[in-house]
Amino acid sequence: MAIADRRLQRREIITKAVCGKGRKFSTVTHTVTPPHHPSSILGAWIINHQYEAVRSGDGIEVIGSYDINIWYSYNKNSETDVAKETVNYVELVPLSYVDPKHRPNSVEVTAEATQEPNCVEASVAGGGSSVQIRVEREFAVEMVAETKVNVLVDPTAYDDDKDEDFGLGVDDGDYEDLDSDLLEDDL
Repeated sequence: MAIADRRLQRREIITKAVCGKGRKFSTVTHTVTPPHHPSSILGAWIINHQYEAVRSGDGIEVIGSYDINIWYSYNKNSETDVAKETVNYVELVPLSYVDPKHRPNSVEVTAEATQEPNCVEASVAGGGSSVQIRVEREFAVEMVAETKVNVLVDPTAYDDDKDEDFGLGVDDGDYEDLDSDLLEDDL
């Protein structure tokens, strides 16, 4: 019997689902002023990245911080030091997809750093008194909320009064070929 011949019914199921997604890549520049005038940059790296996600208007804000460490030489390249600075940021990630039928009072948001903040360039700036750091970072965000899903139900597909075998039962002969040495005692 074709599906079109059956009397299908529609059901609405309320479930939690991903109702919004977004992704944002950004490049930001920070200026760090070390205690000594740098002659050259020997290394720059970012550590201690922490962040959280919160719903904000049409997107999700990623609120976080990280530490910038700059290893530099000074005094005509005769001495070295490490300058440290903590940077706080707020990155608004727009949602490129939003289910308009989600329930707004049930929203949960998450963010994942698909590219952790990374220093891609560091150079002496400000007439030799500061260091400019270019940082790349990327976040993927999701919004999970309650929403309705419509499904078609075929009331004749399974009838409790019928004793049909759907191939899901277990027969006594199913265990004859098992190797008892492979079975673990602590199951």
